[in-house]
Amino acid sequence: MFVDQEGPDPNFSATVAMADGRAVVTVTGEVDMLTADTMVRAATTDGASAATLDLREVTFFDSAAIHAVMRLAERYGSELTVLPSSQVRRVLEISGLAGQPWLSEN
Repeated sequence: MFVDQEGPDPNFSATVAMADGRAVVTVTGEVDMLTADTMVRAATTDGASAATLDLREVTFFDSAAIHAVMRLAERYGSELTVLPSSQVRRVLEISGLAGQPWLSEN
């Protein structure tokens, strides 16, 4: 399938809602080298002092996505929460990141 890099990716979305200084980012579809920066930008919206990444509807997660989450972990520290899909959890387990405090067990 052809992906128009100049337009929106039909296999990805990231929406953000602010609640008491926390950016709650709901991500769907594929997080890869074309979309990972968009996820980071959504989570680092102005005024955010904490972030929750809801990745429960993510179907693909590659090394660029891992790097994006690590950037957010550096920025937010203990104020980052990641809610993974089973695919995301598996990638993080393989990468040795399953024990990170920001990774939710739910």
